[in-house]
Amino acid sequence: MKNSKKVVVFDTTLRDGEQTPSISITPSNKLEIAMELDKLGVNIIEAGSPITSKGEREAIKQIINQKLNAEICSFVRALPLDIDKALECNVDSVHIVIPTSEIHMKYKMKKSKEEIVESALNSIEYAKEHGLIVELSAEDATRSESDFLIELFKTAEEYKIDRACICDTVGILTPDKSSLLVKKIVENIKTPLSIHCHNDFGMATANTVAGINAGAKECHVTVNGLGERAGNAPIDEVVMTLDKLYGIKSDINHSQLSKTSRLISKLVKVPIPANKSIVGENAFSHEAGIHVDGLIKNTSTYEPILPEEVGNNRKIILGKHSGKSALKYKLSLMNIGLNNKEFNQVYDKVKAYGDLGKYISDIDLKTIISEIKGVNIAKKVYLDELTVISGNKITPLASINLKFAEDYNPNGTFKVDNPINIGKSTDVRKKGDDRKISKEIKLDNIREAAYGVGPVDAAINAVRKALTGVADIELEDYTVKAVSSGTDALIEVIVNLRRGNEVVQVKKAHSDIIEASVEALMDGINLLL
Repeated sequence: MKNSKKVVVFDTTLRDGEQTPSISITPSNKLEIAMELDKLGVNIIEAGSPITSKGEREAIKQIINQKLNAEICSFVRALPLDIDKALECNVDSVHIVIPTSEIHMKYKMKKSKEEIVESALNSIEYAKEHGLIVELSAEDATRSESDFLIELFKTAEEYKIDRACICDTVGILTPDKSSLLVKKIVENIKTPLSIHCHNDFGMATANTVAGINAGAKECHVTVNGLGERAGNAPIDEVVMTLDKLYGIKSDINHSQLSKTSRLISKLVKVPIPANKSIVGENAFSHEAGIHVDGLIKNTSTYEPILPEEVGNNRKIILGKHSGKSALKYKLSLMNIGLNNKEFNQVYDKVKAYGDLGKYISDIDLKTIISEIKGVNIAKKVYLDELTVISGNKITPLASINLKFAEDYNPNGTFKVDNPINIGKSTDVRKKGDDRKISKEIKLDNIREAAYGVGPVDAAINAVRKALTGVADIELEDYTVKAVSSGTDALIEVIVNLRRGNEVVQVKKAHSDIIEASVEALMDGINLLL
């Protein structure tokens, strides 16, 4: 569908997204997220609520100091004190939120409509006098009287508001109701309308899209759908649905969506569901034989868009539903050649594992092939030494020494903090000195140390620090559970590691949690290498 409209994207990951239960974003992480959102092409970044804390104000100031392209907005209540704190941070705009439903005004605020409207108008006037862009949001608008909303926004227009917003605070809209409500309001006000939807019934994206299609000019979204309770409308779903299904464009760089999603997932420690649309691991994954056969002939048979458009990757998953054509296609993508006998043996193994309820990752497939060919997968890097210091009033510190296999040469640019041994000589490079290692020089070992919030964290940090630039591997997930009881309980550690597009999961059991963690990490690193 062609459409000449263009939507403004208002991202509230740093405010509403941070209200996700268990999430608290540090000032440094807030800055990193804001910079990533700016690269993504977000028009307005709601950086937080300055009245919350000193740390929140410092984070917003840091973001402002970056002089990003995006408008930096602050959430405020209809109170001069809140606006003063926003002014202290030097934000571009304020997002004034007032309750408009009977239940909110009566039970939460214990105020009349007249009192609510008066406080809103006074706040708008105060903010405009101080040169701020003002967006006025009606909280719980979808349980409010539509005529009251129109009256409120029309009155606010006299005070020169820049944007009006309706909030589906408890996610009770449906797409048809969203469309009707937006149409009624935009027909009666001149100010651009925004829509802010929550996902309590799983319809935040649909309701947001319906509202934009009906005439709203701005959508409120969060990365990965973070937010209170079931979250907010996810930026990737809203932007891609508007673009691909309605022809409504935005300034968002689609190819950065998956990267932004993974970064913020990592920083806030909330995993992305594998079956998440657009940016999930399974969004472009295929196992069923008939699907893979179609993909081989034309990718559009089972993919509505190319994964590269959103920075994701196509994955061919092998399992019990896979046919021989899928295995052949997978092997061709991995540049692996097998004779007929080897191919059939690998195929039988894949089916056997599939019947056991397992799917075959790229790492698993390589392992199966190596077994059938009678080739051992040699380790590339070994843990030679590990020392951990921890105790009362001592910041945990871990020291490690990693050795590399004789036939392994990382051959690339890397950074080291301490001198390392290369062959028979000593490399005396210091921090910040990057240099290529020639193919003739072999890296024997790296010694490194790192602090952590605990002994396990320190040990893992030391390993990752040692391998930075040599084998850049990302720890995506870390889980610990006891598999027996008692003070000498056997501990199982599960790590998920990523290197580029390859992901591997490794489980390791040990009575010592530090050893289990490091061994799992090292096994995963070797599999990926």
